[in-house]
Amino acid sequence: MGWHLSILIMATTCFMLFPRSDQSSQSQFLQQLRKQLEYPRQLDAWGNPSSDPCYTQPTAVLAVTCDGNAITELKIVGDRISKPPKFSGFSVPNVTLSEAFVLDSFVTTLARLTTLRVVILVSLGLWGPLPDKIHRLSSLEVLDLSSNFLYGSIPPKLSVMSKLHTVTLDGNYFNVSVPDWLDLFSNLTVLRLQSNQLKGSIPSSIGKAAMLTELALAGNSISGDVPNLGNLSKLEMLDLRDNELDGELPEMPTALVTILLSKNSLKGEIPQKFGQLNRLQHLDLSFNFLVGSPPEGIFALPNISYLNLAANMLSGSLSSSLTCSSTLGFVDLSTNRFTGDLPACLNGNINNKVVKFDGNCFSADPAHQHEAKYCQQSHKGRGSNKDVGLVITVVGILFIVLVLSLVLMASNKRSCQKVLAEQQFLQKHKQDNSTSGMSSELLVNARCISNAVKLGTQIQPSYHIFSLEELKEATKSFERSAFLGEGAIGKLYMGKLENGTLIAIRCLALHQRYSIRNLKLRLDLLAKLRHPNLVCLLGHCIDSAVDESSVKRVFLVYEYVPGGTLSSYLSGSSPEKTLKWCGRLQVLIAIAKAVHFLHTGIIPGSLYNRLKSSSILLDEHLMAKLSDYGLSIITEEIYKHEVVEGKRYLQNNVAAMEDSEDDVYCFGCIILEVLMGPKLHGKGSPFVLNDLVVSISSQEEREEVLDPVVIGTSSQDSLSVVFSIMIKCLSIESSARPSIEEVLWNLQYAAQVQVTADGDQRSEVSPEAC
Repeated sequence: MGWHLSILIMATTCFMLFPRSDQSSQSQFLQQLRKQLEYPRQLDAWGNPSSDPCYTQPTAVLAVTCDGNAITELKIVGDRISKPPKFSGFSVPNVTLSEAFVLDSFVTTLARLTTLRVVILVSLGLWGPLPDKIHRLSSLEVLDLSSNFLYGSIPPKLSVMSKLHTVTLDGNYFNVSVPDWLDLFSNLTVLRLQSNQLKGSIPSSIGKAAMLTELALAGNSISGDVPNLGNLSKLEMLDLRDNELDGELPEMPTALVTILLSKNSLKGEIPQKFGQLNRLQHLDLSFNFLVGSPPEGIFALPNISYLNLAANMLSGSLSSSLTCSSTLGFVDLSTNRFTGDLPACLNGNINNKVVKFDGNCFSADPAHQHEAKYCQQSHKGRGSNKDVGLVITVVGILFIVLVLSLVLMASNKRSCQKVLAEQQFLQKHKQDNSTSGMSSELLVNARCISNAVKLGTQIQPSYHIFSLEELKEATKSFERSAFLGEGAIGKLYMGKLENGTLIAIRCLALHQRYSIRNLKLRLDLLAKLRHPNLVCLLGHCIDSAVDESSVKRVFLVYEYVPGGTLSSYLSGSSPEKTLKWCGRLQVLIAIAKAVHFLHTGIIPGSLYNRLKSSSILLDEHLMAKLSDYGLSIITEEIYKHEVVEGKRYLQNNVAAMEDSEDDVYCFGCIILEVLMGPKLHGKGSPFVLNDLVVSISSQEEREEVLDPVVIGTSSQDSLSVVFSIMIKCLSIESSARPSIEEVLWNLQYAAQVQVTADGDQRSEVSPEAC
């Protein structure tokens, strides 16, 4: 009888100990994960090894959920959001986890938590190829590893995880093709692979992943056709923006609510069946090469709220009886080839609808429309009796292209020989040495190098050498009415060319003597700076002595940007000129892209562009463009005489004067002005920049001095990201400042955070507004 009692006591003891042992082992695994993640501050709550993680108070950056003693959900959101200019697959100090980190070991430890159903590990600096053993988490339903440094291929064994329904790998460095085994998932509903380096085409097998409700592949280098997605009957969101897709639009599943296909090279007509997508709310097909007339049904879809068809080659006239849905709040038809009258239902005064239609041939608002002949370049009919002629024409064109290619190759060879001769010539002229630190040899070589640089596929006007007589005719001999203003870098005039094109002319008086040959080399380099966010340099005119022994003046001819300066939008002087937070972020991102191009898009880069808000122009679509860039290529002497009017708070000592030449520092000043708006202008010249930065270091003080428009239209998280990168830009030590690429990435991240914060308000805002 006694041994029965002993067995009963031992069994009871074991049952009592097993759960506690299991709980202890899971706590040990979490402590091991904390060690492998190099003790991030987000895991300070696990500092006491005896504490039970299951009872840790969840926060926005850390959450552990348990079912009994089994850990089922693990969420850790880090603060490693900076991205290096280049990532080669190795540890980056202060950006990724250290060299000692091994992703394979980390996943091995993670897989020991076998009951995990949700894993969210964001911005933790994880780096390396994602190992196949991730499939050991057989109970996993949600996997989010976004904003890390994962590269290589996406492990095929993910497809054997039968319970997995959400995969989010945004903001990594996966650099192979889109997986062709996605149809093997039995329950996959959400797939997000945005902002990676994926290439190749979208596999047709993705059309068999029948459970998909959300597919987001934006911000990669994916090319080819959009596959047939008609069988994805549950698909509600499709985001393929900012890729290299170049096929025609396929028919879409009828359950779609959001279609985002902008910034590709899609061609052909918009299928008529788009007018039958009755659940559709957001449709963005902008910046493609679509032709024909859009289906009128898309304007009347019962739930449509946002419709963007801008920057295509759509043509024809819209029916006067066109019907618009009562839910339609935003329509953009700008920069196409539409003709005729604007339908009554697209009148912006009806239901406070926002309608953009500039850059067409509509009869309404002729000042912002092209002449009718611009939109009447229709395609000729191609009857069967002309097929032979068409073939002959195509063959003839190909032959001509081949001949021209051979001629250009020979010409380039002669050009480089000529460049070498110019180099030898320039070395003989000491007076031609560049004050900006660019030797004549570097200027000549830059000419050859830049010919091989791909500066973008956007259509830009050809560069033109103007005569002084042409500019006098355009400005009526530089009469007073053409004068726009005068700054330290020269007078600015507005003109109109014979073909009706409006231009802005900057007159530079040269303090340094250059030979004609050397100056032309410098202008040739400046002419190669072409980017969508740079005010386009259309040409130049050199005003020299009769014997061409010296140059008196140089006229730089730019496109005319009518919307005014960023400074005018921030000063608060014009109530109609108000930029909300999303608009300000758009401007900052655009200018950061422009500066990044100036630094890296040509060799040698243009590093000192004296950025300021008055040099940032906004066009009629509020697209930001940087003006007065790259002038140090011509001469630095101009800048030695420059005084920044009313901006003494930016240069109150010698160090600040030196810093003012640094683009990143100047960009920080622009961010500060964007944040404060009219309040910064009201501080006056005695106000010191460093004191200002210190005074708004806390959230409460920020709200007291920041522009109320910013406070009222931004999320705290988005604002914090921008404020953080601004502080880095304004570091006293130049070595502590971030690269412009890091600045750009942080601004794009802030925009993403803002869109996420908007939540249900997205229906009132463009999906690309931030």
